[in-house]
Amino acid sequence: MENTVLHKADTRGHADHGWLNAYHSFSFASWYNPDRVQFGTLRVLNDDTVAAGMGFGTHPHDNMEIITIPLEGDLAHKDSMGNTEVIKNGDVQVMSAGTGIQHSEFNPNADQRTKLLQIWVFPKVRNVEPRYQQITLNPEDRNNKLQQILSPNAEDAGVWIHQDAWFHLGKFDKDTATTYELKKEGNGVYAFILSGTVTINGQELETRDGFGIWDTAALDIKATTDAEFLLMEIPMEY
Repeated sequence: MENTVLHKADTRGHADHGWLNAYHSFSFASWYNPDRVQFGTLRVLNDDTVAAGMGFGTHPHDNMEIITIPLEGDLAHKDSMGNTEVIKNGDVQVMSAGTGIQHSEFNPNADQRTKLLQIWVFPKVRNVEPRYQQITLNPEDRNNKLQQILSPNAEDAGVWIHQDAWFHLGKFDKDTATTYELKKEGNGVYAFILSGTVTINGQELETRDGFGIWDTAALDIKATTDAEFLLMEIPMEY
């Protein structure tokens, strides 16, 4: 029997700092919900809007896989490994914090906001050497199909992390349907709807809803309007 958890968009934590408008699917910073600490190894899903010219000062991380997916605008990145990059809509960036890194992120544009997802996944190995990876995706590869953007394997499509996780993006026209078969037994999937409405295994989902499902081998997915969504398959045990 499959198990599910539904996180409607308006139940997320919210913090508006002026320069940063953030929505938290899971407990983060000053927002704590004991029922919403994590989903398996998925610890953070933040839906952030950064004002023009503003950003996050230098701060540390360790023993976490940190994935950034820009949705609109640009994000300038600088870290203690010597990486200085700009990530844009269409890119995906990952950092394995491992033994420890420091980094800063800011919106380099004076005239437009930046929207991004930041996702934290617990790694399956601790204290790895920190690493950075950034790629540019072809958005056409998710039109009415699932585009793999992350996996455990460096040679596979997308970026890779130190965890048995697979992420896919989809941009579906209305009434497009597909089946997603889980890659690894014991994993679950957390779906996040970026826009539109989608039905997954009978559950209707709207923009910015989150839906976790486990103890299932496959997902039946149908866009009930034009829709974009992210699927995050991750281990439920850690």
